Amino acid sequence: MIPLNEWLLFCGAALLMVLTPGPNMIYLISRSISQGSKAGIISLLGVIVGFLVHMVAAAIGLTALFLAIPLAYEALKWVGALYLLWLAWHAIKPRARSPFEAKNLPYDSASKLFLMGFLTNVLNPKIAIFYLAILPQFISSHHGSVFFQSMVFGFTQIVISFSINLSITLSAASIAFWFARNPTWIAIQRYFMGFILVTLAIRLAFEPRQNE
Repeated sequence: MIPLNEWLLFCGAALLMVLTPGPNMIYLISRSISQGSKAGIISLLGVIVGFLVHMVAAAIGLTALFLAIPLAYEALKWVGALYLLWLAWHAIKPRARSPFEAKNLPYDSASKLFLMGFLTNVLNPKIAIFYLAILPQFISSHHGSVFFQSMVFGFTQIVISFSINLSITLSAASIAFWFARNPTWIAIQRYFMGFILVTLAIRLAFEPRQNE
């Protein structure tokens, strides 16, 4: 059984990751502004299916890894911490691009919108790292099946990501317009996100392994 405090901590990490600008957010915002919220929602459904691929692959792979090479978790932990630091740098570096500076995208059919959302997420390195390097730190052999824990955490991440991305998709134009009129808040958001990412990276790097 996963302890409630660990699950809540994972929820915080998943929320932070979905709020950190990346390929999914930039694509969904750009698509919603260029073609409307309906197109954004169809694209989001493709993104969610992409999450299912990441989740199942991670659950199967982590189960095998946990049984065969427990020490590999130490390497995964440092990979995750370094990636969080990389995300933090991209958030605060000079001339960092805001995800609300949408790209102009051509109108596409529903099937192509779904496929593009799916591919954007399946090929998204941020999500791959999250499932392979950050999620494992919340799994413990003392809490039951590694596969079951992976699926529970995976579905939790998907629900959080869907909720936040749906809200962003439905209000993309308004949010983009507001940030365009208030550019100072973009800088504030970037530095705040950078600080949180660095804090999470330090915690991830120096906290004892959950499976010990």
